[in-house]
Amino acid sequence: MKDCIFCKIIAGEIPSWKIYEDDLVYAFMDIGPINFGHTLVIPKEHHTSTATIPEATAGRMFRVGARIGVAQKRALDADAFNLHLADGTCAGQVVMHAHLHVVPRNADDTFHWNWRQLKYDTPEVAGELAEKLRNALKLEPQD
Repeated sequence: MKDCIFCKIIAGEIPSWKIYEDDLVYAFMDIGPINFGHTLVIPKEHHTSTATIPEATAGRMFRVGARIGVAQKRALDADAFNLHLADGTCAGQVVMHAHLHVVPRNADDTFHWNWRQLKYDTPEVAGELAEKLRNALKLEPQD
């Protein structure tokens, strides 16, 4: 896609600090990191949503992301790492080329995701929602 900044990075039109590359994915450090060493893993093919990424490519993104997280722990003396993927603008996606964030974490880094935790009114309400999701996926209920 000619106007996509990530496609331009893959094509070498925009410089990046490459961490990893293979036939399916490209990984490079984020220019606005949450913590130093924050890396993005992207499919080489342009996909705006994870829903259209071929399974082999999506699997590679997460495998490479996990390996980069382990490398961050070793190289940066990080305590842990986050894998984060936002799909869609309201989910926080800024660049419309699917990408997986790999963020090195330390116990004292003061970064917080600010998750909220809601509660279902009743177990029945949760069960009804689970049924809707299974039907939308066309999956059989699991025991």
